[in-house]
Amino acid sequence: MAKYIINGKSRIGGQVSIAGAKNNALKVLPATLLTTEECIIHNIPDIEDIKIMLELMTALGSKIIKIKKGSYRIRNDEIKVHTLDEELGRRLRSSIMFLAPLLTRFGEINLPHPGGCVIGRRPINFFIDSFETLGAKIKFTPEGYIFKASRLKGSKIVFPQISHTGTESVIMAAVLAEGTTQIINAACEPEVVALATMLNSMGARISGAGTTTINIHGVKKLSGTEYKVIPDRLETGSFIILAAVNKQSLEINNCNPEHLQVPLEMFKKVGVEMDIYRNKIVVNKSNNFQAQKLVTHEYPGFPTDLQAPMTVLLTQAKGLSMVHETIYESRLFYIDMLNRMGANIILCDPHRVIVQGPAKLYGKKVESPDLRAGIAMVIAASIAEGETIIDNIYQIERGYENIIKRLQSIGMKITKSE
Repeated sequence: MAKYIINGKSRIGGQVSIAGAKNNALKVLPATLLTTEECIIHNIPDIEDIKIMLELMTALGSKIIKIKKGSYRIRNDEIKVHTLDEELGRRLRSSIMFLAPLLTRFGEINLPHPGGCVIGRRPINFFIDSFETLGAKIKFTPEGYIFKASRLKGSKIVFPQISHTGTESVIMAAVLAEGTTQIINAACEPEVVALATMLNSMGARISGAGTTTINIHGVKKLSGTEYKVIPDRLETGSFIILAAVNKQSLEINNCNPEHLQVPLEMFKKVGVEMDIYRNKIVVNKSNNFQAQKLVTHEYPGFPTDLQAPMTVLLTQAKGLSMVHETIYESRLFYIDMLNRMGANIILCDPHRVIVQGPAKLYGKKVESPDLRAGIAMVIAASIAEGETIIDNIYQIERGYENIIKRLQSIGMKITKSE
């Protein structure tokens, strides 16, 4: 099984460019199925999840041509299949984003149970309840779900909890539905705004994206478009933390600091020194990190996907830090591995830990339990004394493009062993 071998105490520095956002690209690709006209999508990250998404689309009948690195020409006019490949679908949580376009086009979709990171309960009841409200009939099978609807009808959708994939899926369902749909308690993530922007460029009528109330007026047809995936804010945050814990300077290009205002403020409170520009962030040499209380929250709050890397930073801060994970109940179990490396972290309950810092970390054999905890292990290994071996690296490569070469280019001593 492939693994990363990392020798700590590297001298990090130079420049790194941020890839396209995984959580935007995984939504806009299936959104192209809402039209039979050609779409050109740029800045698609070269990651494992995208490879599976493109395989799923090809299996459905999509004609996909790679124009250049990160750019694809897509035509979906010859699709005749409304059943997702079961094996591929189970490997990708975002396979559920095919629900709206295929149901809209064919009036039916066979959807396998979606996969993804194992980070706690991630039910699809938001999708089931919302699509029933829009007029779909749903049948449960041992393999997954069958959704049927001759034509979806606009309605008022009230989410009991904020769900960005739920919000995005309802938006995609509503753009060609009959009448008007209103989403209450909608997610506000930049990726939601970006998806709405793309669909509006195709002729959709969406207003309110980026707020908790979104209105969608159904139209009869969508046209093709040319669209560029937004920068990955979570990757940006990960590189900021990597530079900070190594107490080195790093220039992070092709990012959007506007998408990270709460995390940037938290980094500053800890003691990370940065110069922030319109589309780049320069992390300066920082010392004397101070403990903080961290509470994850839906956007624009501190993202749950940066909680694990941030916890690594807090192991280097003076004093007691509290980390409160409010989104997923199983997202703190990676702390056993940080403790194995020398961290002093107490698990209070499935949602809270106390971090005592600063702690000297030592290289150990660990694994990547999920995508975001995986990159946290990489960051921890970069400052650890000695050699760290990280197993289950597929989880990391699901979300970080060409990560080995990019880390090597900024000075990390990291190799991949097959």
